[in-house]
Amino acid sequence: MAEDTSPEVEEPHPYEFHVSGPRNISSPNWRDLFYSSWKDNNYRRTVIACFIQAVYLLELDRQEKKTEANGLAPKWWKPFKYKLAETLVDQRDGSIYGAVFEWDRSAAVADFIFMRPSGAPRAVLALRGTLLNRPTIRRDLEDDLRFLTWESLKGSIRFDGALKALKSIVDRFGSCNVCIAGHSLGAGFALQVGKALAKQGVFVECHLFNPPSVSLAMSLRSMGEKAGFVWKRIKSLLPSSNVEVQVEGGENSTGKLTKKWVPHLYVNNSDYICCYYANPPVGTEKDGKTANALENSTKADISESVAAKLFVMSKGPQKFLEAHGLQQWWSDDMELQLAVHNSKLIDRQLRSLYTPPSRTLQHQVKPL
Repeated sequence: MAEDTSPEVEEPHPYEFHVSGPRNISSPNWRDLFYSSWKDNNYRRTVIACFIQAVYLLELDRQEKKTEANGLAPKWWKPFKYKLAETLVDQRDGSIYGAVFEWDRSAAVADFIFMRPSGAPRAVLALRGTLLNRPTIRRDLEDDLRFLTWESLKGSIRFDGALKALKSIVDRFGSCNVCIAGHSLGAGFALQVGKALAKQGVFVECHLFNPPSVSLAMSLRSMGEKAGFVWKRIKSLLPSSNVEVQVEGGENSTGKLTKKWVPHLYVNNSDYICCYYANPPVGTEKDGKTANALENSTKADISESVAAKLFVMSKGPQKFLEAHGLQQWWSDDMELQLAVHNSKLIDRQLRSLYTPPSRTLQHQVKPL
């Protein structure tokens, strides 16, 4: 009996784009000149999530000493006619934690796309989350603990690097042509970097996948808020000789509300790292409708309150590891709801952008 000498077929890598990437999504073509795929919210979310996946794979390719020719990462941005313009490297361990992708005009022209499709950003800054690999785990967990303790990432080298990169592409292309996005820890960086620019009046489109919502600082602040509420109730029952006058502001000198920065948050309630963003403020009802049906109807609501576009997974992974994963956000069978209620957590995080510090004026009331 003759032996089978045919070469063994190598199993594809699980992170190959054709294996774990989005199924029903097409590359840009000449039709985008008439109707841009980027105007579709599902397409936009999917492509941006793929860019973040590319950052994860850039770091894995680096660890395995792969090049652009044989690496996994390039296949996650090239189908969408973008190119890798810059990698953000943590100089402490040499790891890649972010990347800037720019519209690749030459690749587009080769496919008869002579203009950038309407709505497609000129540049996207994508930031990855934690990688539990030996070369990166120390610095990744260091920033995880930083957020867990202080609910802030401003002391991190990566915060400075991401802010510098974002300012650079905003200066080149303008804020309306730039997008920042991140997953998990990377979403935490993206939120705080985007907020830092928003404080300067520069509003950049922001997409946050599974952003961290649990921290010791948040827990202590929540306890403080509850204690403060109890104290106010007690204080209101006591006679007082002082009158407090609160002077707050959310409006400009003309009495009109200032322009608001509205990030997009994508959360799964089965993910205990990000699920607290779905908690509505006390005294409000939690409600949601299909994302596409509410996309236009909520524009007025967003302009009237400090809020974000909060997309909650209504049909998707239930186990934690899958619920916190990035792959769910380009899955074919996923269902999203755009929450109608304001998120208590994001409302608190963004309120400082629009409300000046309150000033308490103490007036001594002389007894009659």
